[in-house]
Amino acid sequence: MVPAGEEPTTRPGDGAPFRVEFVPGVTPDKWLRIWGRRLPDSPIEAVPVDDADAVAHLHSRTASMALLRLPVDKDGLHVIPLYEEVPVVVVAKEHVVAAFDEVDVADLATEVLMQQPDAVPEWAAAATPETRERSAAMPAMSAKQAISVVASGSGIVIVPLSVARVHHRKDVVHRPVVGVAPSRVGLAWRVDDDDPRLEEFIGIVRGRTERSTRGPAASSPIGKGDGKAGGKAAKDGRDGSTRKGGGHDGARHSRTRQRPGGAKGSAGGNTRRGRGGAAGGRGRRKGR
Repeated sequence: MVPAGEEPTTRPGDGAPFRVEFVPGVTPDKWLRIWGRRLPDSPIEAVPVDDADAVAHLHSRTASMALLRLPVDKDGLHVIPLYEEVPVVVVAKEHVVAAFDEVDVADLATEVLMQQPDAVPEWAAAATPETRERSAAMPAMSAKQAISVVASGSGIVIVPLSVARVHHRKDVVHRPVVGVAPSRVGLAWRVDDDDPRLEEFIGIVRGRTERSTRGPAASSPIGKGDGKAGGKAAKDGRDGSTRKGGGHDGARHSRTRQRPGGAKGSAGGNTRRGRGGAAGGRGRRKGR
């Protein structure tokens, strides 16, 4: 893979390696291995990219395709939804939430989000005016930086499971959040790009075999019938991901709500957790 931020010396489609960028948490390794077996004479570059830059790099032709988080502005792009990820809350290891299997977003209403409120609208809707104001005043931080702050015992971060795992530290834990929409990952490319390698990569991501008949890559309208676009894509071992319309190993968390009643007051130090877990919790504790 090419280091993040390194630009190609020539434009994609002009004899340069086929360049695919991917945002944090997305793991394209299996698709790259299949490409290498099927197209050994066609070089491919896989380059990490920040979420904020993925679409811009497509339009500037820095990259031919991008594996990114949805939704995005589809103007000038084809987009295929691939799979969904479970949202999790990241907290300090000693936080009251650590005692539970999962937490309802409503129980995080008094916890300060180390992200802009509009990044997690479900939290913003449940949060108190004071915590929303404090969250909005936070400086812009990357997920890694925000999790570092959380490790010190200040606030929370809500991110897709794969992102929490990428930035995992020994002094934080993460738990699934009920009431927050799953994070969706998709594949995007420019509508005016006719590079034949696009079709090859789409076929690999969709799980087509070498002998299968390939149709036009973008024959179906964007947003219509996209639920089946992931094909076998979600079977690539992405923990916590699910195909559109189907399940996936590692994603079937218990949906029984376990509401840590103490979480609402934990920021102010009003809740104490003893050896037996969170005092006053309204759900069953995480099994040990």
